[in-house]
Amino acid sequence: MQKTKKSVAKRFKLTSTGKLMRRTPGFRHLLAAKSTKSKRRASRDKQVAAGHAPALKRCLPFGL
Repeated sequence: MQKTKKSVAKRFKLTSTGKLMRRTPGFRHLLAAKSTKSKRRASRDKQVAAGHAPALKRCLPFGL
């Protein structure tokens, strides 16, 4: 049985259609220096790049 890589499970989420979503980095500190536009874009989740997705999906065998 393949175990779930917990480090990947904490950082990524699988959608119902099979896409991997991630959080935008750099959104925890120094927010006063960032523009409203960059903060608004950083608050949304992003899709993982196609080249990185297959290896990460193998780390999530049960689709957390």
